[in-house]
Amino acid sequence: MDVVTNIFVGLHIIGIASLLGGFLTQMKAMGAGTARFVPAMLHGALTMLVTGIILVGLNQAQDHTVNNFKIGVKMAVLVVILALVYVKRDEEKVAKPLFGAVGLLTVVNIFIAVLWT
Repeated sequence: MDVVTNIFVGLHIIGIASLLGGFLTQMKAMGAGTARFVPAMLHGALTMLVTGIILVGLNQAQDHTVNNFKIGVKMAVLVVILALVYVKRDEEKVAKPLFGAVGLLTVVNIFIAVLWT
């Protein structure tokens, strides 16, 4: 079961890399005011959501302690990210504050995962 859990942890990290990588590749365009949400950002956020739910289920199935409040906060942040990216995915340009908010929320979600014990 640990192998399956580790596979989903790896997929979860790939999802965050896709979301953050998509944001970072658009940083120069954000400075010019032409940033947009690339498909990799949407796919990364969806991957994080699905694998995160699976990871919680796998941990609970193994009777590991799960901090449900932490998971709830992470999921709420991710749902906001996913909603913003999904709604604005077809627009040619996204406003700087909105684009920056997605990047900030992504970094916040990473730090919640790493620092909240």
